[in-house]
Amino acid sequence: MKAVGVGHSCLDRICTVENYPREDDSTHITSISIQGGGAVATALVALSRLGVPSSFIGNGGFDRVTDQIEELFHSDGVDTSCLMRRKDAHGLESFVMVNRENGSRTKFPERDTNPPIEWNEALEKEIASADVLHLDGTGWENAVKAAEIAKRHGVTVSLDGCSMQKDNEKNRILASSSDILIMNRKYPLRVSGKESYEEALLEMATWGPKIVIATLGEKGSLAVVDGVVKAYPAFTSLPVVDTTGCGDVFHGAFLSALLKGKDTEEAIFFASAASALKATEKGGRKGIPTWERVTEFLENSWKQQKGETI
Repeated sequence: MKAVGVGHSCLDRICTVENYPREDDSTHITSISIQGGGAVATALVALSRLGVPSSFIGNGGFDRVTDQIEELFHSDGVDTSCLMRRKDAHGLESFVMVNRENGSRTKFPERDTNPPIEWNEALEKEIASADVLHLDGTGWENAVKAAEIAKRHGVTVSLDGCSMQKDNEKNRILASSSDILIMNRKYPLRVSGKESYEEALLEMATWGPKIVIATLGEKGSLAVVDGVVKAYPAFTSLPVVDTTGCGDVFHGAFLSALLKGKDTEEAIFFASAASALKATEKGGRKGIPTWERVTEFLENSWKQQKGETI
């Protein structure tokens, strides 16, 4: 098993605040934690902790932030041999404000102005060697090219539907290139143009993806299974400290479950459990569980039920 990721990677500075202030007001930061972040990057860390070897393809600079990003990847066993250092690129940072009252987070990510990836034979070989390519679409050109390479070599393409282009046709092109399409709550309605999640998911299931899912936070998730949309509950019995990275962990856990032989519904419950466990710790990565911990949690949970058709 192997997963390769192309997408956003950054350094998160996670600040817990007393409360979230109104504009032009202030509050106190009660603690600061520095962790790795980024949608694809955190999903790769989740895959690695859950027992699936993973590697990252992307640009970085000759700066301390890139050094820290790489060090954090290494600490979780993610291969960075395809993290390319360039003089015209730099490591990206993100500031995350966590409301200690309810665990919600507000993100202030640095816009990615790094140049597009310069694809070569070695990078194509890296994708061709994988069982799954995971994308997040933050760098549209990079994602589309990576998907083209994966398709050429018969590699499954997974897309985190989170980052959207102003030109919606670009969003449709990338979504249609995926085999596994898992989206946040905003993506399905905006990209499909439909008014309800059921209509949106069923429409997008005709574009090419074999698996179509929308994650809705504490409301659980919706998925197209056997031609109908089913609802799956979230695991709400655990205390929520910080929801940063929960969606990213869902992606990594879902892919790891599929690669280890679980079916779609089993993988949804596994990913939901992994996300719930992550939320018990501050930051996007600290709380990412191991395979054994998720399995034990599921065995002790009453929510091992099938999704309900909506």
